[in-house]
Amino acid sequence: MIDLIAVDSSYRHVSKIASPGPLLRAGASRLKWYDVARADTPVPSDIREMARSFLVSEAQKGTLELDRDVGFAVLHRCGAGNDFYFLPVCTWRHANEMWESVYYKDAKSECFAPFVQTGRHRGTLCVWELGPVIHEQRAWVRFLQSPRGEADLNAYLGSTYEGEVGAA
Repeated sequence: MIDLIAVDSSYRHVSKIASPGPLLRAGASRLKWYDVARADTPVPSDIREMARSFLVSEAQKGTLELDRDVGFAVLHRCGAGNDFYFLPVCTWRHANEMWESVYYKDAKSECFAPFVQTGRHRGTLCVWELGPVIHEQRAWVRFLQSPRGEADLNAYLGSTYEGEVGAA
């Protein structure tokens, strides 16, 4: 095996499943929802509800700066112990830009918190999270190319991805 700096030789890649959930309303904003996890260990419902309530609360407090935004959130179960959760929240702004806020919860924390990274070169999304992101990019472009009426927005909000992610 080639010894690349970015991939430890002991790493073994597995695919995961993306599952859409109910639309999340946070103030005047609407976010599509995705769970991403291994098929044999889906996101527990109590963690999902904690994450959803957390985002609504953050939006109400103004610490998640949403302003009539439309986008999506991905609750990703991951980590060596399968007990770490990333929660990227992505919205569309300035017509064609994806903006992101990232939260996390680990086995030691009682709730979600902002995921803070230092330095100029930082992580964004992983191969599993990119499954829903690729779908969302295409769905948003379809919306941008539409007349952008209420029916077109509803079509965007109703278009979700479900299936394997992180596979070739």
